[in-house]
Amino acid sequence: MRVATDIGGTFTDLVSVDKDGKITIGKSHSTPPNFEQGVIDVLEKSEVNIGEIEAFIHGTTVIINALTERKGVKTGLITTKGFRDVLEIGRGNRPDLFNVRFQKPVPFVPRYLRQEVAERMNYKGEVLTSLNKEELKEIIAYFKQEQVEALAVAYLHAYANPLHEEETVKLIKELWPEVAVTASYQVTKEWREYERTSTCVLNSYVKPIAASYIDKLEARLGEVGLKGKKYIMQSNGGTTTFNQSKETPINMVESGPVAGVFGAAVLGKILGEQNIIAFDIGGTTAKCSLIDNGEVKVNTDYKIEKTDRTAGYPIKVPVVDIVEIGNGGGSIAWVDEAGSLKVGPHSAGAVPGPVAYGRGGTEPTTTDASLVTGRLSAKNFDNEVNIPQVKKVIQEKVAQKFNISEDEGALGIIRIANSNMLNALKLISVRKGYDPRDFAMVAFGGGGPMHAAVLAKELGIKKVIVPIAASVFSAWGMLMTDLRNDYVQTYIRRFNPSVLTELNKAWEEIEQQALIQYQEEGIPQDKIVFMRFADMRYLGQEHTVKVPVPNGLWDEGTVGEVIRRFHDLHEHHYTFKLEEAQTEIVNLHLVALGTVKKPELYKLEKVTSSGQEALKEVRPVLFEGEGWKDTKVYEREKLGAGATIAGPAIVEETTASTVIYAGQQVCVDEYGNLIINTGV
Repeated sequence: MRVATDIGGTFTDLVSVDKDGKITIGKSHSTPPNFEQGVIDVLEKSEVNIGEIEAFIHGTTVIINALTERKGVKTGLITTKGFRDVLEIGRGNRPDLFNVRFQKPVPFVPRYLRQEVAERMNYKGEVLTSLNKEELKEIIAYFKQEQVEALAVAYLHAYANPLHEEETVKLIKELWPEVAVTASYQVTKEWREYERTSTCVLNSYVKPIAASYIDKLEARLGEVGLKGKKYIMQSNGGTTTFNQSKETPINMVESGPVAGVFGAAVLGKILGEQNIIAFDIGGTTAKCSLIDNGEVKVNTDYKIEKTDRTAGYPIKVPVVDIVEIGNGGGSIAWVDEAGSLKVGPHSAGAVPGPVAYGRGGTEPTTTDASLVTGRLSAKNFDNEVNIPQVKKVIQEKVAQKFNISEDEGALGIIRIANSNMLNALKLISVRKGYDPRDFAMVAFGGGGPMHAAVLAKELGIKKVIVPIAASVFSAWGMLMTDLRNDYVQTYIRRFNPSVLTELNKAWEEIEQQALIQYQEEGIPQDKIVFMRFADMRYLGQEHTVKVPVPNGLWDEGTVGEVIRRFHDLHEHHYTFKLEEAQTEIVNLHLVALGTVKKPELYKLEKVTSSGQEALKEVRPVLFEGEGWKDTKVYEREKLGAGATIAGPAIVEETTASTVIYAGQQVCVDEYGNLIINTGV
């Protein structure tokens, strides 16, 4: 049996798949701040046989929470003389250009904890000034006195030659073995001084938090008898070992959300859909990502806390390209000073949660609005729902401010939430040169199936796929992942025949590094798969385009093919190409997968019916522009493969509700997925 658990802001999810492909799901409330307890709770609640678990995969929001809530440890930075203020200076290309009150992000490390040491490399990695170890000893003593708990070491051009960073870490470990330390080359070998320093600092800032959390989780799993292999989900869409995740926890910054995107890509391949828009609505956020021709987009331009007003903090590690907005089931509806209705970004979270949860929530949320409009049933909550109280809160906080009924107020909340989500979906598709009509949507998370059909129709998407175990699909995605490491090395070279030998040697060195790492983790060589990419640009440009490139030895023919691919991709992204212009490589990017055996999917019994045997009830549901309509409600577990239902209808499962509008149709495929024809 393989088991995956995913901690979200509101719920902790579990999916297990046994050797026959049968899926078991579980869901329990998250337990901040002791998140490991939620994992144990959901294991007990789902009643899986812990002794049979051969692989346990875990996704967590602990790292992103520690960063956004500023709950990391006191961290010191050691950097090259003259570069003490690189975190303060940041970048000049601020997002809110005409805001005269714009404030730069406050560094995670204050100036008195940023110290300089004499050392210098040039851009080729040649030593200009040797490391001054006596100065370094004084800095270490100063940080001891200041009682810092973690150190970050980020030197100029360490991506080209990490020698001085290695010497520094060695000395720190000799003089102060108990302090957590990160050198920038351990987390990224890409250029750009500010971004590299920021990534190194943030890794150190959360390193003791991650180590403590993973150790506690490992101990609790041991107590309940779990003896199988244990993995952590990373932001690049792959997994890594518990030990490696304690060294570079910054790779877990989007641990949970990206698993769903990867799962959507896997499901798309199974169903013959190569172009997918993955759409995930949880309790706190809505997330979406685009999968083009089966390829999950991964880049190193990730930032936390970036908005249209704030620059955010860069993290230069590979992260699945994902757009995230503060709109989920627990998002609070409120009226701003100008009298406009807003939904999110603030969430009622797990505690107190929406009013419907009966845990003391006093603010109207999307979940409450869905209950009032009939999209959700009070019978599916694991608590007694006080419907009059839910209606009263929507009436007082929303409806009476616009002189409308609570029904209209609830529908208004849903429409605003849908509008926010539509903008996010456009950001990853239309705004990046993709036509949504060429894609199918995979909708998951507790709220994804509820909103997907109407949003897909608005975008012109013909097909929506609601996977089995939709509300815990991110955890299902983890079961389908391989071990993955990304090696990105800055390597600036113009394309010409003389560079080929050197280029082949560089690829070979990176691949050797990957093989050594996997051998240490016990992965046999025949299970290791390489994929190569090159970040390329026209000479004189600042930024790059990521180009998939061939494995093996390159010759002049390979170079011609790589340049042709670059021209085509540049035209796709920016609407033009310069075929006469000189091109150059900026980064070499190797993806190394340690492939693991995936569970087979279980097939349902074939039936051909209108789903009448699964009909639970007929209840009134309030639809946009159509008013209240008597709507058939079906129980998903009783729908066999081949069952077909015409909208308006609702398909309910314990933890999710799929809304199908008039003019749309849903059928159940052989794996139990709901396939919605949106009527476009």
